[in-house]
Amino acid sequence: MNDLPCPPLALEVEDGPGTVRLRLTGDLDYDTSEQLVERARAGLAAGPGPRDLMLDCSGLRLCDSSGVSALLLIHRATTAGGVALHLENAPAFLGRILDVTGIRALFVLDGDGAQAERAQDVPPPVPSG
Repeated sequence: MNDLPCPPLALEVEDGPGTVRLRLTGDLDYDTSEQLVERARAGLAAGPGPRDLMLDCSGLRLCDSSGVSALLLIHRATTAGGVALHLENAPAFLGRILDVTGIRALFVLDGDGAQAERAQDVPPPVPSG
């Protein structure tokens, strides 16, 4: 049997005026969720605190229950600091997870993935005529 290595989670950090952006690439799971929480907390603690923490999820391939727990821990930290937590370019699977768990309202969903998912929820227009 082949033991394939677990794909890692790569995190890129971008600091801007009032904003910290973390770009997630890979799997957010039991093995990687602590890494994300630590990076997010470090971003919140650095310099003058940001107004917005952006998690760019465009490269996210998977999110398990540990990943959801990590997002909730980050939400708790941002709420305590008065920082808005944005999920940018959330893949459709992440949107479904947020819906099923009932936590979608805790996050500001930005970007192409969220917009495409919202468009699927809107019924098509009824032709007039």
